[in-house]
Amino acid sequence: MSKTYDEKSFEEAIENSLLKEPPVESLYGQKAKQTAFVSGGFSSRRPDEYEKELCMIPSDLLQFIYATQPKEWEKYQKAAGNKAKDSLLQRIKNAVDDYGTLYILRKGIKSLGSHFKLAFFKPVTGMNESLQELYRANIFSVVRQLKYSMKSENSLDIAVFLNGLPVFTAELKNHLTGQTVEDAMCQYKKDRDPVEPLLRFGRCLAHFAVDPELVYMTTELKKDATRFLPFNRGDGTGAGNPPSGYNKYATSYLWEEVWSRDGILDLIQNFIQVIDILDEDGRPTGKKAMIFPRYHQLDAVHRLVEDSKASGTGNSYLVQHSAGSGKSFTIAWLAYHLSNLHVDDRRLFDSVIVVTDRRVLDRQLQNTIGQFEDVKGKLENIDKTSRQLREALENGRDIIVTT
Repeated sequence: MSKTYDEKSFEEAIENSLLKEPPVESLYGQKAKQTAFVSGGFSSRRPDEYEKELCMIPSDLLQFIYATQPKEWEKYQKAAGNKAKDSLLQRIKNAVDDYGTLYILRKGIKSLGSHFKLAFFKPVTGMNESLQELYRANIFSVVRQLKYSMKSENSLDIAVFLNGLPVFTAELKNHLTGQTVEDAMCQYKKDRDPVEPLLRFGRCLAHFAVDPELVYMTTELKKDATRFLPFNRGDGTGAGNPPSGYNKYATSYLWEEVWSRDGILDLIQNFIQVIDILDEDGRPTGKKAMIFPRYHQLDAVHRLVEDSKASGTGNSYLVQHSAGSGKSFTIAWLAYHLSNLHVDDRRLFDSVIVVTDRRVLDRQLQNTIGQFEDVKGKLENIDKTSRQLREALENGRDIIVTT
């Protein structure tokens, strides 16, 4: 990637990386390192292909459904008549309004007797080729200068879509033209109204402030109260990112790894969570939060999973986290990944046991892991006797938390 020094060229370089043809082996499911996400394979869409009121790219969404679920579409057409397209798009828009994009991408929607999936995730084994084909059929697209607003001509530098539904937005700045990531964060706080349909909580999964050296992200825009977190790789034992190589941006990992096709689907399937905000007594407050991993958490989980696949069981590892850097979530994500890990189409671990030496952390982990959507019914909290632990192991509980 040739290094360029103005905002428009920076934007263009990111788009070109997303649009390039990925290697054939990345598209056709041949074995590769889990951490080696491959960029490319996106399509470019014009801003006018985005429908503001629906908050989607209708042509992408319909194309995905026609290609992957023709029988369900045929059934829906018979029930909905000549307004089938419009009614389905409106049904999906309403479902996202009610439940959020994350839930809809994972669970799909039901309407008039039909059940539509809105994304297909990577199968845990390679035994079913039809599932691999559905996974490859996901449509990823990027829009530059997306005019999203219902009341102005404001535009976002970059928006990333999965099967027509928005997942990420980004504001880009370049310090060599006098602006930095700080200006991008300020732009989100001052000029991006969270009342706008696209920017409401739960619609997009994350918003990124990016310059050639640093990345920050948030899952919820709240004007001046917006809280951005660093999304950087770290530079040795310090913050930030390592210096970039020749013709490379220090932040290129964002669009080359995190925004890769595999990377986005991995985030949606295995990492991002909407959880209840609890009070001091562990009771729901009625408020929600979207949890998006920071880069060091993604990196730690991916490295451990990859090494477990290569080396098998019986090894010891140390994950170092500073205070307040999200160790409870890293432990929870790792437990979840290991409980689903397959090698040569066979499950590697019968049970994953999380052992803590502090009851406060124990409660935090129970609350954290217990709210993970796909863990419900698979988690056992051991808070009484060793007999309870033995029974949990004998019953094959996927994840067991104990002190």
